[in-house]
Amino acid sequence: MTEAYTEAEIEKRLATELPRWYYEKGWIRRKIKTSGWKASLMVVTTVGHLAEKAWHHPDLTVSYAFVIVKLVTHSAKGITDK
Repeated sequence: MTEAYTEAEIEKRLATELPRWYYEKGWIRRKIKTSGWKASLMVVTTVGHLAEKAWHHPDLTVSYAFVIVKLVTHSAKGITDK
């Protein structure tokens, strides 16, 4: 099993590798603003296809003008390279 990163490691990697993502309550998250409902659905479809390919499935919050993507490695109970 892959070991989870510490909070400091997560913050450092997000700052350098994924600057639009943030760490909150044990998950890495990104809020993607869209132009409206159809665009939000397109984001969800794209994320869904990428998640299936990676075999790693995020939690999604879908709204009219944004989508929030949340990721955690459940088996490690934290954030890993997966």
